[in-house]
Amino acid sequence: MNNSVMMMAMDQDPIKMLQDPISSRLGYLLRRASAAMMADLGAALAEIDLRPVEGTILILVGANPGCIQSDLGRMLGIKRANMVPLVSALATRGYIEKSPVDGRSLALSLTAQGEQARLAVETLMDVHESRFERLLAGRDESALRRALALIAEGPCFDDTEGGPAPMSVGDLG
Repeated sequence: MNNSVMMMAMDQDPIKMLQDPISSRLGYLLRRASAAMMADLGAALAEIDLRPVEGTILILVGANPGCIQSDLGRMLGIKRANMVPLVSALATRGYIEKSPVDGRSLALSLTAQGEQARLAVETLMDVHESRFERLLAGRDESALRRALALIAEGPCFDDTEGGPAPMSVGDLG
């Protein structure tokens, strides 16, 4: 390579020179979209010293007073070993009250302070979501939500055939 070609290559943005065969892959796009949304939500909730998972727990406990901690963990896909410190930290901060149900289960409820925090979380989440909804202005946002819900449920397999269950665009709406 002669010096002028090498100098031109050095002047170019290295990212622009890379081939990108994955940018149109669904999983890659979902991961990038999720990362962008979670970073924005994390920054918004940092204003009230909460992380997205903590805000989510407050919302769910507020919607389900007296819910069992282990049921909440299963709903969120959080292992017991990770759920216990999350709930304990929220209880220590005065947001959640834990009440024994039996020898092993704890019922969760929001305290008055927890209810105030939940309202703040929901307000910040509404603002956060509206920023991303503006990107979809004029497009079928409800179709996107339905498609994402289908993907979040995981692959649909027909047990008798062992292959993917047939799905069509009509399934989205």
